[in-house]
Amino acid sequence: MAITTCFSFKKGYRQIPVGKTKEVREAIMNALGITGRMTWYNRLNGEIEPRVSEAQKIEEIFYMYNITDIWGA
Repeated sequence: MAITTCFSFKKGYRQIPVGKTKEVREAIMNALGITGRMTWYNRLNGEIEPRVSEAQKIEEIFYMYNITDIWGA
């Protein structure tokens, strides 16, 4: 079975400045209620399809860092 990357936000995450990656990761984890690293990586890599409300929260966090090209691997 092929893994789709259309739900991945890795493309946007790679645009975050190195010093801000932890801050962004924590903000997304808090917004989505993620507590484990494995769940974080599954979300980051698009293995879990986000609900519309979750996608909006992810986009809002990236927009705070002026990143608009978010979705994809």
